Amino acid sequence: MCTGACSKFVAIPLFVMAIVSVICNIMLFFPDFDTKYAAADRDGETRITQEVKYMGGLIGGGIMVLIPAIHIILTSSNNCCANRCGMFLSIGFAAAGVVGALYSLSVAALGLSNGPLCSWSNADNPDQQWGTPFVNSNGSYLSNKDMWDWCKIPENVVEFNVGLFSTLLVAACLELVLCLIQMINGLFGCICGTCSGKE
Repeated sequence: MCTGACSKFVAIPLFVMAIVSVICNIMLFFPDFDTKYAAADRDGETRITQEVKYMGGLIGGGIMVLIPAIHIILTSSNNCCANRCGMFLSIGFAAAGVVGALYSLSVAALGLSNGPLCSWSNADNPDQQWGTPFVNSNGSYLSNKDMWDWCKIPENVVEFNVGLFSTLLVAACLELVLCLIQMINGLFGCICGTCSGKE
């Protein structure tokens, strides 16, 4: 397979994963599909999970991956790489995509580990309060669904956060693999030349 055709194979899934990352990150700002928590957070009351504000999906898995995806598509037009210089540049852009994917992966893993911010109470703390009840659980709450009932407001916020942060985690892993493939592909395109014979 020509290195340009391989690039196109890499770029299209990168577009999809970047869009998924952006959508997931935006949705995380609206737990229970309600804007009141984002509005309250903007007004100084902490109501949004801290890791959401790091915008790993928007900046890392979204913009930082979308830029190399656009470049990769442009260098692989008509299934042939533009030239060795274009393939060399794609290595740099793909490296930026790797950094973005790693950032998104780290934020998503941290979000899953710490759990959501919610108004919570349990048998040991009967007074309902806003906080992150699972922050010291080392992620053990993920396998203990009884603990999910601790969060009262927003409703079903644990399922909401787990679902979206898990999606971000998977998307970031795929982006990381695809960008690494493109770095290797770009290296072959630089060293071995392009399928079009253009140098």
